[in-house]
Amino acid sequence: MSPTAQTAASARRVVFPFTAIVGQEEMKLALILNVIDPKIGGVMIMGDRGTGKSTTIRALADLLPEIPVVANDPFNSDPNDPDLMSDEVRQQLIDGVDIPVVQKKVIMVDLPLGATEDRVCGTIDIEKALSEGVKAFEPGLLAKANRGILYVDEVNLLDDHLVDVLLDSAASGWNTVEREGISIRHPARFVLVGSGNPEEGELRPQLLDRFGMHAEIRTVKEPALRVQIVEQRSEFDQNPHPFLENCRHEQETLQQKIVNAQTLLPEVKLDYDLRVKISEVCSELDVDGLRGDIVTNRAAKALTAYEGRTEVTIDDIKRVITLCLRHRLRKDPLESIDSGYKVGKVFGRVFGIELTEDAVQTNGAGIKVGS
Repeated sequence: MSPTAQTAASARRVVFPFTAIVGQEEMKLALILNVIDPKIGGVMIMGDRGTGKSTTIRALADLLPEIPVVANDPFNSDPNDPDLMSDEVRQQLIDGVDIPVVQKKVIMVDLPLGATEDRVCGTIDIEKALSEGVKAFEPGLLAKANRGILYVDEVNLLDDHLVDVLLDSAASGWNTVEREGISIRHPARFVLVGSGNPEEGELRPQLLDRFGMHAEIRTVKEPALRVQIVEQRSEFDQNPHPFLENCRHEQETLQQKIVNAQTLLPEVKLDYDLRVKISEVCSELDVDGLRGDIVTNRAAKALTAYEGRTEVTIDDIKRVITLCLRHRLRKDPLESIDSGYKVGKVFGRVFGIELTEDAVQTNGAGIKVGS
């Protein structure tokens, strides 16, 4: 590492390392798969307060490698992908202008609960547009989150209209702002992560269905494990740099594993018979629409790439299918979300696998992240 890079690294706020987070495998797996393939559509994390949701998401953003971005561009435009460029940068590219490129950490944007639509989407300065004849656009949080992670804590308390805006941008990869006949759009492709506590109310089923995956996290019950978590946190708070140094090898290994998976993903194949069986499970569970089928296919491929393989197995599907379908079974807003029991039973029947009672209950969490 060069002296400049070392200075930049030491100047950054220290973040608890992802590989040191104990337990919560289901949440960690869902987050990693979405980073490997952002088209999975984000993660909704529901669980008790104080279970490390925010810590884990910040740790993931910190773990990811730096990405090339166009210098001084408010949209973090990708210099190599026109789909992830602002119109201005794309025009410069067409005109043959030399575009300066810098390396930048993947951004994690926190969406505050009281945020207005203008703050999220950005605003157009009408006066400037009319007087100077330029599209004066003040970028919002969606612009900042392009190619990064957008985290919404207590998403179930956010205004439904704002949740709709976020989900639309996450799905299309673009944000469009229109005012007084002036329209501006920019790339907004990000991993959307929502978290919440079920005690404070659930999202409407129509909005829940738009999240690719749904992870459940619970407070650790084993006293020994709780002590380990508390001691680790205390050690990190007292001496963060030695703690980070101890985890550096594991962090670098996991980072490389994610990068390799992103590269390998286009080569991963999912057999036609397995695709039919995934759709059979969705059909038997009476899942509305085809989003459940698509997300399960994508997540199974991402998991296969994560493990360095190119052929999806039944076991890969078993490990992700609950995460992809459990939140799509609710027809009544007052109904609680299935823990995985229904999905596990139907999966076992369709794929001809006898699942034990314990496997049905824990289906989806059976992977040690970082191993």
